[in-house]
Amino acid sequence: MTSTPPVTLEDVRDAAAQIEGAAHRTPVLRSRTLDSLVGAEVLLKCENLQRAGAFKFRGAYNAASRLSPEQLARGIATYSSGNHAQAVALAAWELGTTAVILMPEDTPRSKLEATAGYGAEILTYDRYTGDRVALGGALAAERGLTLIPPYEHPHIMAGQGTAALELIEEAGELDALVAPVGGGGLIAGSATAAKGLLPGIRVIGVEPEAGDDTRRSLEAGGRVSIPVPRTIADGLAAETPGELTFSVNRRLVDEIVLVGDDGIREAMRLAFERLKTVVEPSGAAALAAVLAGLPDPLPSRIGVILSGGNIGAQRFAELLGG
Repeated sequence: MTSTPPVTLEDVRDAAAQIEGAAHRTPVLRSRTLDSLVGAEVLLKCENLQRAGAFKFRGAYNAASRLSPEQLARGIATYSSGNHAQAVALAAWELGTTAVILMPEDTPRSKLEATAGYGAEILTYDRYTGDRVALGGALAAERGLTLIPPYEHPHIMAGQGTAALELIEEAGELDALVAPVGGGGLIAGSATAAKGLLPGIRVIGVEPEAGDDTRRSLEAGGRVSIPVPRTIADGLAAETPGELTFSVNRRLVDEIVLVGDDGIREAMRLAFERLKTVVEPSGAAALAAVLAGLPDPLPSRIGVILSGGNIGAQRFAELLGG
């Protein structure tokens, strides 16, 4: 655990200024139908409508845009299951540099194609046998590239926190903020912003039942590892919380709740049929929790981050049984 917080409210505010004009200020969606189903006032921060289809662009651009001209000339590297890959690829394109990205072999085709479409070079690995951190570090060192990791970076966490900053600026007082948890960057930045602005707010993280590494780590009082999760929420399939992110989340996250794949599917269906918005499985996790009445009891006014919408039509239909 670090003695000095790796990210502060001022860092999040600085990130908001840094990404202004590059990242979208995404809408906050309300639905009386949803409020009635849940029994609370729910405000959805639609990061599925962010550039590159997910909140990840916030952190990626915040980090990449701060690199020196020499670093940008050499290029960027990262590893990602999909959304951070797309975000880094787009940020690199915006900044006139190149990106080399390590992605799992079983990454959904839509995410692979989108990443390649932004001009990135893609290398693949087996997520169940390969160590992406070691492989990504070796790749960056071999090619002389600057590595921008998916969450273990102060500028990444600060950038991701701008989603919560915007939500609270627009929505005002909230009793709780609910966000999905993979490596922990989104909730670390969001918790920093939320508790900096609203000290009494409860911050609730959501993990898939098969991938509860952060919940177990919080209960154990230290980072623990689990087998590679098998869940439709591929963006939340982390094995171990990040060191930096966990140092924030163990202080600021009040509770982790779990959702199953079936609950995630139902949240995707409701978002599509009733809210007229498309979310991918990872992006629907926080909504799935609220629909399941989690946390229990539900606070009166809840902010929920729909973290991403990167899913192809065929995969969407398959998951919903269409």
